[in-house]
Amino acid sequence: MGNDMPEEDFAQIYLATPTEFDLAAFAPQLAAVLDAVPVSCVRIALATTDEAALGRAADQLRDICHARDVAIVVDEHFRMVEKHGLDGVHLVSSSRNVREARKVLGEDAIVGTYCGSSKHAGMTSAEIGVDYICFGPVGDMGGLGDGARAEPALFQWWSEMIEVPVVAEGGMDEPSLRAVRDHADFVTFGSEIWQANDSAAEAVRLLGILKGA
Repeated sequence: MGNDMPEEDFAQIYLATPTEFDLAAFAPQLAAVLDAVPVSCVRIALATTDEAALGRAADQLRDICHARDVAIVVDEHFRMVEKHGLDGVHLVSSSRNVREARKVLGEDAIVGTYCGSSKHAGMTSAEIGVDYICFGPVGDMGGLGDGARAEPALFQWWSEMIEVPVVAEGGMDEPSLRAVRDHADFVTFGSEIWQANDSAAEAVRLLGILKGA
């Protein structure tokens, strides 16, 4: 991930951890998914601001990912990237902290931004020099958020006009996945996988859809 586009001709899997998890239980769950399907990147999406808890998760999940040659980034906390040997940061505040994160982390680190459904925010971040843009939610998030969606047309336009890789995220049910799979470089799966009875089996099923099944 990062400056390189996917080599395959289908969207690659990008995993986001749950916002809350028991590390002892989640670590083997993540390992099983990584062993079941090819994954480009894992994002630590913990909602906690407990630095010690974040650090423990970062260290253990980093080892699981790096043992399988999978990149790992963290939401927002770019100042912990170097300390814990992570590969970069995912900024949920769009372009606001991109320059500072890049200055701290250097050119080789992954810096991505979440831009909601805003083409303008995406273009601004791309001009600053991020490694990927994330748009979402794509599918129905129920009562969460403001109801705005990143429509399939946005991904199609982006893929045709902008070279920076684009990630689809949020509410990735099967119809939403089929609608964007041909135009996204990466698709983020989070609860879609972790809430399944068998996360690895669900990852395999979703990969089949990405491949055109």
